[in-house]
Amino acid sequence: MKKILILAAVSATFASAANAQSSVTLYGIVDAGFTYVNNEVSASDASKHSAAYNLTSGNLSGSRWGMRGREDLGGGYAAIFTLENGFSVANGANAQSGRSFGRQAFAGISSDYGTVTLGRQYDSVVDYLGPLTATGTWGGTYFAHRGDNDNANASVRINNSVKYQSANYDGFSFSGLYGFSNQAGAFANNRAYSAGMGYSNGGLKLAVGYLQAQGLGGNANGAIQDGAPNIGVAGERQRQRTWGAGGSYAFGPATVGLVYTQSRFDFAYNDASVRYNNYEVNARYNLTPALAFGAAYTYTQALQRAPGTSNGSSHWNQFGLQADYALSRRTDLYAEGVAHIGAVGAQVFGTDAPSSGKNQVVVTTGIRHRF
Repeated sequence: MKKILILAAVSATFASAANAQSSVTLYGIVDAGFTYVNNEVSASDASKHSAAYNLTSGNLSGSRWGMRGREDLGGGYAAIFTLENGFSVANGANAQSGRSFGRQAFAGISSDYGTVTLGRQYDSVVDYLGPLTATGTWGGTYFAHRGDNDNANASVRINNSVKYQSANYDGFSFSGLYGFSNQAGAFANNRAYSAGMGYSNGGLKLAVGYLQAQGLGGNANGAIQDGAPNIGVAGERQRQRTWGAGGSYAFGPATVGLVYTQSRFDFAYNDASVRYNNYEVNARYNLTPALAFGAAYTYTQALQRAPGTSNGSSHWNQFGLQADYALSRRTDLYAEGVAHIGAVGAQVFGTDAPSSGKNQVVVTTGIRHRF
């Protein structure tokens, strides 16, 4: 009897140790609000426009729930995974084309030398440049650059990807990603690769990032399967190249940032292309521990080229203001407005349709809860 009790106690001890070394965390964000858009093209007549009043989801942060897991393997190594679902609070539907875990889905190994993961993941532009922009931090969806052409708002994920994220070396880190086409005999048909690096020291943050995708649209099982940037130009895209650099500095209750990105899209016909240059300056100020104000301005220039035709150019100015009040550590109320002004067809990213003219204004207010 004593032996049985001793064995039971030893088993319970080892079980407790094993449980202490493994963990699964449930987390999420629920973001819902009311949004007014002053000018959207009519679905029945493109020459007409009207205002839209909507109950919307994910205005500041995409509504989501997810699970993170970690198991200690010993020797400084750990097995990790993340499964993250995106959804709409307005109707309960899955986002990201109805995928169960459309935001992220990956597994891998982490160590003191870095982390290697495989699955559906974010590229280095999202990881390094996104956090320096208004859309990638406090501003949310409507602050994205035109059509989210540079993916700073993370509207594109990379499927079939292997990713390496370095450890932090006195504030310096770097990453690289490759997304496979998953198509026999067509290795470059819808593949993607990305790299980035960053440096952080006190209030200073600096970063650069690069993303290239090839053979877009030619393979439905490839690296980029949905969420292609809405750049307002028709035609099958053969290649996308995005790069950028930026920095931010925090001093006291204030943070200011400056970011430049460029995205070039090459099309399958006539060697046509369009290039977007985005220049953003942003600032945020915490008036009190609970109340913060943010502002951002982006100038976007589009240059179109097609052999045999005259080259064209367009430009847009985007202004955004936000006020955010924290009711607690997990719940906040927000109000913001974004104006997109420039060429005909102006559109704030995240709205249902472009304007019929040269401007579109969005005003939204809502509540966000994190768990």
